[in-house]
Amino acid sequence: MGMFQKTFGRFAGAVVNTFRTRFLGGYTPVFTPFGDDTYESDVVRATVDTIARNAAKIKAKHIRRVNGKVKQVGGNIERLLSVRPNPKQNAYAFWYKVFTQLLLRSNAFILIDRAGPMEGYRVRGFYPVDCVMAEMLETENEYFVRFRMRNGETYTVPYADVIHLRRFFNLDPDFGNGNENPLLPTLELINASNQGIINAIKSSAFIRGILKFSTNLRPTDRKKQTDDFIRDYLNPENGGGIAATDVNAEFVPMKAEPKMIDAKQMELIERKVYNYFGVNAKIINSSYSEDEWNAFYESVLEPTFAIQTSLEATIKIFSENEQNHGNEIVFESNRLQYASAKTKLELREMVDRSAMTPNEWREVFNQAPLEGGDEPIRRLDTAVVNDAPPAKKPKAAPTPPKGGEEEDDDGDE
Repeated sequence: MGMFQKTFGRFAGAVVNTFRTRFLGGYTPVFTPFGDDTYESDVVRATVDTIARNAAKIKAKHIRRVNGKVKQVGGNIERLLSVRPNPKQNAYAFWYKVFTQLLLRSNAFILIDRAGPMEGYRVRGFYPVDCVMAEMLETENEYFVRFRMRNGETYTVPYADVIHLRRFFNLDPDFGNGNENPLLPTLELINASNQGIINAIKSSAFIRGILKFSTNLRPTDRKKQTDDFIRDYLNPENGGGIAATDVNAEFVPMKAEPKMIDAKQMELIERKVYNYFGVNAKIINSSYSEDEWNAFYESVLEPTFAIQTSLEATIKIFSENEQNHGNEIVFESNRLQYASAKTKLELREMVDRSAMTPNEWREVFNQAPLEGGDEPIRRLDTAVVNDAPPAKKPKAAPTPPKGGEEEDDDGDE
């Protein structure tokens, strides 16, 4: 039994005695993923891959907010979420899979693996749940999710131990709505266009004309004369391009004009897929500018992945008491990596004003950190606003002239 099955298995005893369920409001909330079929489209796969590999670069941080101040906690949970969530996946592969499922299915599930009461229920790992069906259940005091896996096995776990991410959360009370209805018509257009291109290429090998014989021939004779005509006149070696027939045969050419979609129409269809996922062609082919990347981050990556995952992970990982003490999981991405060289160089003004540490600035340029570079620095001609200005020294008395005589201001003796 693998680690994933062992993690699911720990819930078996806890559900047996309380599993008198009733469906929420008389409705049966069941999620059946459809979107895997759309992944066979090259346009969808390229779009999902672009978003998922950029979203998977977000970094998890365990922080604690106390009296308006933020403290970096770090520790085991941050290490799991940002380095290796489980024994089989590093953090990038883990988040890539989770976000790919979210984009294709509009739902993604992460199972939290906790130790027993002897270890204080500490978090030991996180596992993406690759199910073929999920069903929301309710007891008198707790919610459960029943997963049906690809191998046919079924597991029921407390919803409190499942990080649940959703897209298009509207019609269903518990699950995000799928992609099939809005996306399939566009994919059918793309498939039809691709088939049209293939058929247009193949049409060059189809019938080019009809050879009409004025007399009745036996099938073998008719086939022989047709083969002779093709060999002599319809092959690339016939450089002159002239064919000759006698009175017994007439060649009637046929014009094959396959209908093909033009480049602008194809671009318009593909743009419909990009718009559905909130990107454009420049994001897909990595030709975006600094402003275009920032727009992509703020409209897609931040709300769909960073903010939603931060809120859901905080609620599901920490107890209510831990949340009351300011514990949070936040996800952040180094957006400055995609800034222009000019913008990066201008950030040096943030370093000498303590807004950034030297190592944070070096990270923008993909440079290794320096020893002591994590300490903020400040220019000598700046100070904290609330600090009192340094006391001025009293002005020294004028030195009397030599000889003990005072000089007259008017120059008179």
